[in-house]
Amino acid sequence: MNGSGGRDDQRGTRVGLADVRRLEDVVAELRGLDYRYGGGACRAAVEARLPAATALLDGVTKTVVLARLYTSVADLYNLAGWTNFDQDRPAAALEAFARALELAEEAGNDDLQANIRYRIGRLHLHYGAVDAALAEFARGREAALLAHSDLALAILSANQAWAHAKKADVTGALTHLRRAREEFADAEGREPSPWDAFFGASDMAAMVGTVHGELAQVVDIRHGRDGIPALVEAIGGYRRGMTRSRSLTLIWLATVHALDGDLDVAGTVGEEAIELAAALRSPRTRQRLHSLSAAARRFAGNADAREIVDRIDDLGHSGR
Repeated sequence: MNGSGGRDDQRGTRVGLADVRRLEDVVAELRGLDYRYGGGACRAAVEARLPAATALLDGVTKTVVLARLYTSVADLYNLAGWTNFDQDRPAAALEAFARALELAEEAGNDDLQANIRYRIGRLHLHYGAVDAALAEFARGREAALLAHSDLALAILSANQAWAHAKKADVTGALTHLRRAREEFADAEGREPSPWDAFFGASDMAAMVGTVHGELAQVVDIRHGRDGIPALVEAIGGYRRGMTRSRSLTLIWLATVHALDGDLDVAGTVGEEAIELAAALRSPRTRQRLHSLSAAARRFAGNADAREIVDRIDDLGHSGR
């Protein structure tokens, strides 16, 4: 191949801002599918995009484009990790998150690194590795502080609160929750990053309810009663498309009512939660129904409680 042919090939593979914007749009579209239908609706599509997206990194000639492209590819891997987690594929999720971190570091994007650490922490929390989750949340806070991102800090503080609640640490849980609310208020009016944009007022309220719901399970039911208004607020505020978030929050609300013996209310709320979980391609969401089933089983002689347990068992047996 002569020299001029080599230059032509280089010009043919050159990557610019238009390519980066297209990739950003693809990530946004796939993330929307994940929120609305669950990770199973888009995981394969996300993973199919990874090789071509990574290959774009070899065609960049401008530094300003390179940093933004590294961020976009890192966020695609971030989404791959999240959709694998939602599909109950923790090993694949952690592998994708690790690659996402490498690329976010190459991009010098502390804000994205904070988000990836949050998501890794959430994976650990889901599978009961609370100390590992707290370690990731702490590292995420370090990155969020470097990024001067109050929203990232709020997300991490709220999840630290949840982790402390799982450890039955009431003081730690409520302290971190109070800090999360303050940081969330400080973030008001600022444009969120694409990976943090999901965390609005409804999600903050949902985390308040989640922390109180967790404390209701492991400490005292009165904590659950304290969280009911926040859960109701979150459910009422979720915008169209946030189907999984709505289902998860409904599960918490039904669980708290079941723990408190309000089984008729738990049954009504639980019915919608179960219907949404059945429609979602999200094993993680269905796994979270176990807490509702366990709460209802405490009242085995109650017809509403038996109905909740039977519906959840039926969903599990359906293999959806």
